Amino acid sequence: MKAYVFPGQGAQFTGMGKDLYENSALAKELFEKANEILGFRITDIMFEGTAEELKETKVTQPAVFLHSVILAKTLENFKPEMVAGHSLGEFSALVANGTLSFEDGLKLVSQRALAMQKACEITPSTMAAVLGLADNVVEEVCASIDGVVVAANYNCPGQLVISGETTAVEKACEAMKAAGAKRALILPVGGAFHSPMMEPAREELAAAIEATTFSTPICPVYQNVTANAVSDANEIKKNLIIQLTAPVRWTQSVQQMIADGATLFTEVGPGKVLTGLINKIDKEAAVANA
Repeated sequence: MKAYVFPGQGAQFTGMGKDLYENSALAKELFEKANEILGFRITDIMFEGTAEELKETKVTQPAVFLHSVILAKTLENFKPEMVAGHSLGEFSALVANGTLSFEDGLKLVSQRALAMQKACEITPSTMAAVLGLADNVVEEVCASIDGVVVAANYNCPGQLVISGETTAVEKACEAMKAAGAKRALILPVGGAFHSPMMEPAREELAAAIEATTFSTPICPVYQNVTANAVSDANEIKKNLIIQLTAPVRWTQSVQQMIADGATLFTEVGPGKVLTGLINKIDKEAAVANA
């Protein structure tokens, strides 16, 4: 079975999507429609902007989404049998499998980015990568720390990201090293994504998601929150609302897709982060980049 996977924030690079814009009339039309919807020329920043400009949350999230979705729409024989996306990438996956329209997906991603930005400004918060510890050890260390710190991204065995209040994350990093972690390092992110710190953003985004039409998809999406195949539009909506404050269960999603018959994983979007993670989750998995 053909599985298509879509990357999240962090995969962006200067020049992303420019070749699509220049070589495909459909891509050009969709990029211009995006400029109109967003109210600024995101294409100028994507194609010519600095890394610093691209890193702004209100730019990054729509940029990665647009690159992924427009690339998917221009692929020949794009017939996904299962899809999944990492964090923000879940929105790209939901456009790819027909749950969301291009326009609605972009509007939600833009609202998500702005809501997350606002939530980041309320309390000093951050994320950190922890390498070389078992999932349960990371969870136990987080539970032992005073303050808010949780496992946020289960990226692959031995690579987790934790998220929470800055002081709690710093304490947790020291405790992770003491517990045998190879590395525990603070990441250059705007705040504590996929943690309880995102509750204000979740509430804001929930209203926007509730007001958006979700259609029955052409194939199941393996959602971050459950790591299981979901085809019911209402269930997809409910899981998407929970996503901002819940962990990204990427390891578990990929394992479940393989168990359900995935024979080839194709990453659609900027970078090759997900194909790398998939190979760490299962060395035998066949991967490709669109």
